[in-house]
Amino acid sequence: MPELPEVETVRRGAERCLTGQRLDEAELRRPDLRWPIPTDAVLGLRGRRLTAVDRRAKYLLLRFDGRDRPVAIVHLGMSGRLFVDELAPRARPPEWRKHEHWRMQFGRRLLRFVDPRRFGALDVAPEFDLETHPLLVHLGPEPLGGTFDGDALFRTTRKRKTSIKTLIMDARHVVGVGNIYASEACFLAGVRPRRRASTLTRDDCTRLADAIRSVLTAAIEAGGTTLRDYVGVDEETGYFQRELAVYDRAGAPCVRCDTPIKHVVSGQRSTYYCPTCQR
Repeated sequence: MPELPEVETVRRGAERCLTGQRLDEAELRRPDLRWPIPTDAVLGLRGRRLTAVDRRAKYLLLRFDGRDRPVAIVHLGMSGRLFVDELAPRARPPEWRKHEHWRMQFGRRLLRFVDPRRFGALDVAPEFDLETHPLLVHLGPEPLGGTFDGDALFRTTRKRKTSIKTLIMDARHVVGVGNIYASEACFLAGVRPRRRASTLTRDDCTRLADAIRSVLTAAIEAGGTTLRDYVGVDEETGYFQRELAVYDRAGAPCVRCDTPIKHVVSGQRSTYYCPTCQR
């Protein structure tokens, strides 16, 4: 599943290619993905100009001008990908790709959504309804924003019986920290991922909050992590997988102490850690 760095990379690519362009055409190949798509609202975006491409957690927010300033809310789901194709002058739009479910044409640029597993989502809401939208209302703070720090994390962990890795992956507490980056951040902070959240000290939480920001920032700069099928809007892969210290390295020597990296499965999720460096 694309995590925050991958979604942010897609956002930056779409922003660079499409901001300021007018939506000439929108087409839906099917009426639903994970949930029904509001066909009339999507088609109603035609003729409007895209003013910004923002991100909230793992959701992309395509903001349009005009009455109510509508926003297209896009989630990539488990396997969704967005591509921007450049069309030749007077050329007809290309054939639909396999598993392509919707597309939007901005002048000579075509935004295409491909999702083999169909867990993605597309919705439209007026800008003034975003904060109370069902997909967004329960989201916690952005890990790269000003409201998330060690003190905030420490307060969240009090009386929590869950593991610290599970807690930081819960979007109600902090958004966008998926499985890969949770393992990496716990390693960088020296915190064992299965440790009960309530046992972390304030110093532990400060190190972990700093590690989350550091890992996510580095991953964004690297264009994300490509382990299976993630690519950016230009179909370029990310390369943060070259920097992974523990994730997907079971049995390999720790980059700090040479102890073999351990792999455990909990709740159908793989967790990787160094039994020596992480406590």
